[in-house]
Amino acid sequence: MSNPVFYAGSAALAGLVPGAVFTLDGAEGRHATTVKRLAAGEPVDVCDGGGLRLVCTVSHAEKGSLTVAVQTVLQEPAPAITFTLIQALAKGDRDELAIETATELGIDAVLPWQAERSIVRWKLDKTVKGPEKWRQVVTAAAKQARRATVPTVGALVGTAGVCEQIAAAGLALILHEDATDPVAEVARHWQDSRAADAAPGTVLLIVGPEGGMSAAEVAAFTAAGAKTALLGHHVLRSSTAGPAAVVLLSQQLGRW
Repeated sequence: MSNPVFYAGSAALAGLVPGAVFTLDGAEGRHATTVKRLAAGEPVDVCDGGGLRLVCTVSHAEKGSLTVAVQTVLQEPAPAITFTLIQALAKGDRDELAIETATELGIDAVLPWQAERSIVRWKLDKTVKGPEKWRQVVTAAAKQARRATVPTVGALVGTAGVCEQIAAAGLALILHEDATDPVAEVARHWQDSRAADAAPGTVLLIVGPEGGMSAAEVAAFTAAGAKTALLGHHVLRSSTAGPAAVVLLSQQLGRW
């Protein structure tokens, strides 16, 4: 069974080597001692959220504070192909469900998108509070999945911002019910066209809101270089499409 994971800042973990002792406090320390009730002798991993994993053993636990002895220090390599989910804002917290599940499945970054047909609108201070809430969601999901890396959460983007992301990506997929080419097939063609020694690339997954993307949005994204891709014969919810695509692409592109 994998060890429970807790996060500490990279500055706090920098320079720690096997045999070192580290004290986890704050919110993570309280969670470890009052919720998980970890005790001396139990294994635990402390990560920085950026790929650094310290495999540790609890040496002392008291309310709100966990002291651990470092056994092994691992730096997990970044994947050769990274996945970014551009998730349209959706009602009923379906956007948060989408990024939570996608994080458990391995997404590397998420971007909130204010689509034309999004019922939910982020205005004023919500443009700051919204991404922060998403960071909390992906951090909790990464912890549940025992990940050493927490996906990054970008600022809210509109159609123009999505087009900029498309232009910089290796492959951008518009997950759309009217597409004719399956996701796996589009990804396979892209993979076959890449040189064996190609630089790391990013795959964007663009998911619309409850009412779907507008024709103008699809046209803009296609003009920027994105390709429409079909997930199946049934229409998936906004909360389901992204995670489903992560599964298919992880298999097709060799991440699993």
